[in-house]
This record gives sequence, C-alpha cells and structure tokens, in this order.
Amino acid sequence: MEQRYTRNEVGRIAGITRRQLDYWTRLGLLEPRPRWGERFYSFSDLAAIETIKNLTSRGIPVRRLRRTLDALRDQLCASPVRLTSLTLATRGRQVVVTPPGPESQPVEPLTGQFNFQFETEQLTGRVKEMSSRTAEEWFEIGMACDTSPDTLHEAVDAYRRAIQLAPDWVEAHINLGTALFQLRQMLEARETYLQAAQLEPNQPLVQFNLGCVFEQLGDTDAAIEHLQRAVQIAPHLADAHLNLALAYEKRGEMEAARLHLSRYLQYEPRGPWADYARKVVHPRELRPENSPAHRDGPSKKVTPFRRR
Repeated sequence: MEQRYTRNEVGRIAGITRRQLDYWTRLGLLEPRPRWGERFYSFSDLAAIETIKNLTSRGIPVRRLRRTLDALRDQLCASPVRLTSLTLATRGRQVVVTPPGPESQPVEPLTGQFNFQFETEQLTGRVKEMSSRTAEEWFEIGMACDTSPDTLHEAVDAYRRAIQLAPDWVEAHINLGTALFQLRQMLEARETYLQAAQLEPNQPLVQFNLGCVFEQLGDTDAAIEHLQRAVQIAPHLADAHLNLALAYEKRGEMEAARLHLSRYLQYEPRGPWADYARKVVHPRELRPENSPAHRDGPSKKVTPFRRR
C-alpha cells in the first residue's frame, strides 16, 4: 500500500506551513485523498511540493505555475498534467516546461514559444524594483508575512497592494481580512470581507469569515445569518457548523446547536471539539462541569479561513 501522509506530517517533512499546503492544494497542484475529515498526501505529492518550492524560490508565483500547467494541457490536448511528470526550469518570469517523451522540446506554455537553449535564472535574493511587482508577487509576500504576528502589518500592506493591482481578486480580500482579524481590527476586517462578498456572494469562506467577525463584534444574529449561508453553500465546512452551534448556544437555542454539532461530528469526528460536541449532543453523558454553562469549549472557535 502506498504511504500516505497527513497535513502535519507533510509540513514537517517538506518544511512548509499548513497554510501554504492548503493553498497549493486548492490550486490543484497537489492531489490529496480526503478521509475522516483529513487530507492524506502521497509520495508523489511530496515530490511535487519540492518542485513548487524550487520554482517559488526563483520568484515564480504559484498561480502562474497553475496557469502554465493549464496552458500546457490545452496545447497537448491532454488530461491534467502532473508536476512530477515534467522537467521545469525558469526563464526570467516564465516557466519553461519539457513534457515527458524522448523527443519533447522545452516550451513556455503561456507564450507558446519553444526554447532550444536557455539557462535557469536564479532569482533568490535578487532585489526587484517595488513598482514592477505583480499582484501575484504581492500576494506571495503577504502569505510569507502573515505567518508571524511580528510581520502582520507588512502582510496587510502587501495584500492591499495586491488588491490595488487586482481589485477583483477575492483570495487577496480574504487574506487581507484575516490578517486584519488577527490584528484585532474588526471593523476593517468586516469591510474587507463585505467587499469580497460583493465579488463572490456564494463563496463559503467569505460567509464563514463574516460570521466570525460579527461574532467578535457582538452581533450574534448577523453571525448566525452568515454562518448559515456558509453551511448552505458548503455543507462539509465543519468549522462553520461548529461556530454556528456555538452561536446558537449563546442564544440558548440548544436544539439548533445540537443539530449543527451533530453535523460537525460527521466531518470532524476526532479532537477536543469533537469530544465537546458529543457531550452536548448526548446530554446524558454530559457532566455538570462540562456543560455549556460552565465552559466555552477547548478554545473560542472564531478563526477565519485563509485562501492558501
């Protein structure tokens, strides 16, 4: 049986953050298999991660890599192309790809140009003019900065620059809102998420994040409205069910709270919040010291999602 790795194991092995891993997965650069509310990655995924790290270290944004693979697929009229089947290098800001096959020639899929001779340009540490950065590059800078509380303000600035260059980029709005949330700038976070909701009203993470912000602002009714919208759009979004249940508990609507805790357990059957959910869903097993009146659960579950 092929070895499978959890997200935490992949992070330790590859030296990347879970946020990076989730973002690369969402872009379709990795192909995990879901099970038990977790994603499991293969050895091939680990190899693909090393390729992505190598290219990003040369200044290639991962969204450009995704577009490159899509362009190559269209040119080859093939099914989705796996990173591990290709030989990749860089030429300036372009990705040069050599498809599998003994007679394949290196090509830049985004331009369609063949490259018979080229040298890989190492961009690590190269100083770039600030005005020449693309929205993708500012987004990548924001992701690098929002992993530490010490650089969250730099992340906010980077995401705002990305949005200036790409006003309709919902992911940049989501990440900006989350950085503002972490800085406890709730009113600005709310406005940022509302802008994202105008761009994509059926984006479940936007609705979830709005629910988190309204909960922090003390508007439980608005929090429930947006969390309900999130689970309607994406019933599998476990944390939305959990936060919705906690909001209903706050209003004393225990039947609704138990309903969403039951749904949370369907997608997240393990962990401290799952233990808490079982005690609420099955009140006969609930000891007085663990009741909602005596505790808030393992921690306050109001953490917005990022698009990574």
